[in-house]
Amino acid sequence: MGNPHVLVIPFPAQGHIIPLLELSRHLVNHGFKITFVNTEYNHDRIMNAIGVKDKIGDQIHMVTIPDGIETLEDRKKPGKSSAAVLNFMPGKLEELIDRISGSNGEEITCVLADQSIGWALEIAEKKGIRRAAFCPAAAALLVLVFNIPNLIRDGIIADDGTPLKKQTIRLSPEMPAVNTEKLLWVSPGNLPMQKNIFELVVRNIKSVKVAEWLLCNSTYDLEPAAFTLAKNILPIGPLLASNQLRDSVGNFWTEDATCLNWLDRQPPHSVIYVAFGSFTIFDPTQFQELALGLELCNRPFLWVVRPDTTDGTNDAYPKGFHDRVGTRGQMVGSVAQQKILSHPSVACFLSHCGWNSTIEGVSNGIPFLCWPYFADQFLNQNYICDVWKVGLGLDRDESGIIRRGEIKTKVEQLLGDETLKVRALDLKKLVMASIKEGGASDNNLKNFIEWMKA
Repeated sequence: MGNPHVLVIPFPAQGHIIPLLELSRHLVNHGFKITFVNTEYNHDRIMNAIGVKDKIGDQIHMVTIPDGIETLEDRKKPGKSSAAVLNFMPGKLEELIDRISGSNGEEITCVLADQSIGWALEIAEKKGIRRAAFCPAAAALLVLVFNIPNLIRDGIIADDGTPLKKQTIRLSPEMPAVNTEKLLWVSPGNLPMQKNIFELVVRNIKSVKVAEWLLCNSTYDLEPAAFTLAKNILPIGPLLASNQLRDSVGNFWTEDATCLNWLDRQPPHSVIYVAFGSFTIFDPTQFQELALGLELCNRPFLWVVRPDTTDGTNDAYPKGFHDRVGTRGQMVGSVAQQKILSHPSVACFLSHCGWNSTIEGVSNGIPFLCWPYFADQFLNQNYICDVWKVGLGLDRDESGIIRRGEIKTKVEQLLGDETLKVRALDLKKLVMASIKEGGASDNNLKNFIEWMKA
């Protein structure tokens, strides 16, 4: 047969798009034709970022479908997004596949879909197209999701996903513990959102069964217990553009490259890197405590502050903050995070613990300060702090705020712990060995490519 034509569709969020674009670039290197499907809204954001077209090249054809979300306010609500993904987008994807199949003798040979939108796999099965699922999160999250029927049977959660009591569950002694109040679909803290997200998750348990491959951006060494419990999940990570000496693509904001010059001027292992992904929102009090905590540390810091990081406040910084921190602090809107984390001046990563950030930090041997916001980030924190022991969590006060003194204390504790730093570097070696020639992730990816070519 000729070169395979793979239709790739991520869940419409930045943390899902970036690793699937990187996987698509791997497939292009093996002669595959890629049609990459974004929502119209996300496509515009990605393509407006400077330099994206040069990074992607002509081999990846970027196309769009509508998502049915009408207002910017609704886009900020995970429940609204989940409802649109479940109820509106499937019909639009099917129409797109039919248009491609009916033009110029084109034929889609495989649908590679984000596991979070399993309905795309069902559409592919109906049309007789090969199908593979990709999980951009930890394998442990998939294992937890697959166990939802057992959690309902054992009286841990109700049929709608609501925890029946507060407790900690552990699916294996070697896996991270999970608090029932921090489950993927519960942590947004809003019942309508919880219902929509849980409905999508349950639907995906059934949908993923039609996938012929289930790939994951992880490694056996990071999650041996999870892969033992679910042997059908095959790790191919870490999927990082930096592994191929190229720039990452898929960021929704134009990256500020000037901070790399600033990093070059800082001492080795001195900089606190602070970034909270594409969703985290801070109220004004918490934002100011974070700023004052970084100031108190009296160390150089690079802080990624998205335009929408604070909730309804244009100038949220404490009075006089910029003058006091001077050139010691750099606040930027967006960065090439993989380049930042591989820079020798970075000492630690104050992170929301999204899986992409977790993988990127681990792959560079960087210790973590963990500040999870929602969804799977609490599970990832438990991996970092309790299983791998390469980071520390931050404690909230009685009003739910992480105070400036807590930030200063934990930064000093983290950077003074030489044993933790050694563990982070040892974990880096294990993880990076998996993608080298003959490594487990490298072999899994090669086998997947051979299957699609067959």
